[in-house]
Amino acid sequence: MFWVLFLLSAWAVAAVSCTRLCLAAARAAAVDTDTDPDATHDLTLYEAAFLSGGPARVAELTLVSMARQRRLLLAHTGWATVVDPRGRDDMERSVIGAIGPEGQSRIAPVRAGAAAAEAVRSLADRLVSAGLAVPDGARTTVAAGVRQVRAAALAVLVLGAVALSMPGQPDMPRTLVALWFGLPLALTLSCLVIARVEVHPYSRWASPAGQRLLGALVRQGGGPGDDRTYLTTVAVRGVRAVGEPELRAAFEQRTPYWHD
Repeated sequence: MFWVLFLLSAWAVAAVSCTRLCLAAARAAAVDTDTDPDATHDLTLYEAAFLSGGPARVAELTLVSMARQRRLLLAHTGWATVVDPRGRDDMERSVIGAIGPEGQSRIAPVRAGAAAAEAVRSLADRLVSAGLAVPDGARTTVAAGVRQVRAAALAVLVLGAVALSMPGQPDMPRTLVALWFGLPLALTLSCLVIARVEVHPYSRWASPAGQRLLGALVRQGGGPGDDRTYLTTVAVRGVRAVGEPELRAAFEQRTPYWHD
């Protein structure tokens, strides 16, 4: 009868993790329904970048925008050099400040510094207040709930394997023991499937309302040669949408570059 103890443990792990995920999803849904997003809100490029990829995407968009205006030089070796030290808005001033007084720095720390700047945090707060972005707590809680359910599914498999590997069970055939462990396993797997379908939007930066506005922004794009259309694509898709090979290589550079 020792296998029953393992079965009870499997049920406890599965039930607790699935319950936590359901509660987290319910709280995330409540946050979305409690807000009253403005359906007529026109997203700025910075807002679109945040809703698509978070703070790092905002920093990348700012770097690309300044580089296209020749006010910042992004070398394919992974270095950023200030050409015009006068930032036109808070985001640009954050990038220039992250580069430092010497006017030159590697792109990776600049991107990280600009993403953590007060300007990006203020942007995030405004989007959350408008009901267009998911609050950090809700996003983190749901993601943590999904990880717990995945761990619970693995724990059920391990407990079942241990129970089946024990000496012969005269009171219960092994096939039936496996079926009993299949029930909590089915609970965790079905919970993950439902989370994938229903909860997945809440794990992103944009709320459902924010995602609708992002879709409308993409559909409203201008001609292929329009600069705003180009930057909108970068905001939504990231630096992989950058057309210039050297500019794209600047962001892909990972290893330190040493001048001769």
